[in-house]
Amino acid sequence: METMIGKVTHFYRKVGVAAIVLEDHLERGDRIHIHGHSEDFYQTVTSMEMEHVPVAEADSGQDIGVRVEQRVHPGDVVYREL
Repeated sequence: METMIGKVTHFYRKVGVAAIVLEDHLERGDRIHIHGHSEDFYQTVTSMEMEHVPVAEADSGQDIGVRVEQRVHPGDVVYREL
């Protein structure tokens, strides 16, 4: 089972980081599913930053950067596995 937790707003290709605006809580170690027009993959959150500072968790309304294993696009939906 999954719950939607946010959307990708930007992808920084050189560093492999997705900017995500959260609509729910996310913690390092959570397993996420990113789904979009050409993306559909699962991964564990291993690196998360807010304003270039590493964080262990973030809440609804916050804009975070998450290192991703594949290319993503603005508008892709991010889900957390429950």
